[in-house]
Amino acid sequence: MSEQTQKILTFGERKITLIGTAHVSSESVNEVSETIKSINPDCVAVELDQKRCDSVQNTKSWSELDIIKVLKSGQGFLLLTNLILSSYQKRIGQNVGVKPGDELLAAIKTASELNIPIELVDRPIQITLKRAWAKNSFIGKMKLLAALLSSAFSKEEISSEQIEELKNNSEMDSMMKELSDYMPQIQKVLIDERDRYLASRIWESNGNNIVAVLGAGHLNGVRNYLEQIAEGKLSTDTSEIASIPPKKLSSKILSWVIPILIILLIALGFYFGGKEKGSQMALSWILWNGLCAAVGSLIGGAHIITILVSFLAAPLTSLCPFIGVGIVAGIVQALIVRPKVVDMENLSDDVSRLKGFYKNRILRVLLIFLLSSIGSSAGTFISGADIISKIIEIFQKGA
Repeated sequence: MSEQTQKILTFGERKITLIGTAHVSSESVNEVSETIKSINPDCVAVELDQKRCDSVQNTKSWSELDIIKVLKSGQGFLLLTNLILSSYQKRIGQNVGVKPGDELLAAIKTASELNIPIELVDRPIQITLKRAWAKNSFIGKMKLLAALLSSAFSKEEISSEQIEELKNNSEMDSMMKELSDYMPQIQKVLIDERDRYLASRIWESNGNNIVAVLGAGHLNGVRNYLEQIAEGKLSTDTSEIASIPPKKLSSKILSWVIPILIILLIALGFYFGGKEKGSQMALSWILWNGLCAAVGSLIGGAHIITILVSFLAAPLTSLCPFIGVGIVAGIVQALIVRPKVVDMENLSDDVSRLKGFYKNRILRVLLIFLLSSIGSSAGTFISGADIISKIIEIFQKGA
């Protein structure tokens, strides 16, 4: 047993063994299996939620993906994020002949062979990603997007020695410090909150002798939270961090302020500037929104009908907080150019290459969803500025 990768905690009659792993480490796979066999615990707790557990056990889970359903439920960006993260881990694992999550799968298989109960103790990935996005500032969101794009197309080779170093306390502490400095809210949601959630679920697991398998980055945090729970300083109630935070009142108001303001300004244009000025302002809104969204779809490799729909839908969806042009464009593209089984099978490989986004029909739908949304947002700001300048011009002439 290595003190760097395992922590044995004793709380009265209860013993909890924490195994810190690297998710793409062959040594971690062996260590997990051997430790469970030697300890033969009452329960094995695994850093997975039900969805990720199903994905780890079912390698063809992507074949069941319904891209239209994903877009309708407003989870297009979450799916893209998940694909990029999975692809990055897969590329690292290929260098050492290990699939991401093999050590977690080894824990499940070993426990099943020994008839040991298994507890899935991680917070659902959708909640984690939505909380990370919701709690970030605009700058933080841009940093997150930049980091995701960087990891998606990174060609950096990582050796098995570097992977094993990730389980070293000093190396991991250094990485956590860097993450905290660069993206403090991301570090709080992805690490701190999950440390607390994991510790609470591990504590609530049945049995007095528990083995918990989790990423090395959670080892110290989970240990600290378990000690606080044991001392009565912390409750195992995680409802506060197990839900998606509601939108702030200011965000809800802002989502309606811009559409109402645009409509009001155009109405003022007609009232004070006459039919000609009012029509110019309305046309500016339609053309800038429509053209920018259409260009976004075009860059994404959309079908001509999808491009036309983007142009027509953007001026309307930009005035409605409930639906974005990206959702409309993505659904239309998926209906016209239907994804095939081969697209689903190659998702995790294609997402690591720019060419793959255009070759893979599912990724192309997500690209069109993203770029048409960005285009429409740009069109909103450009046309908004143009409308304001025309209103100022009207009142200056009136004065």
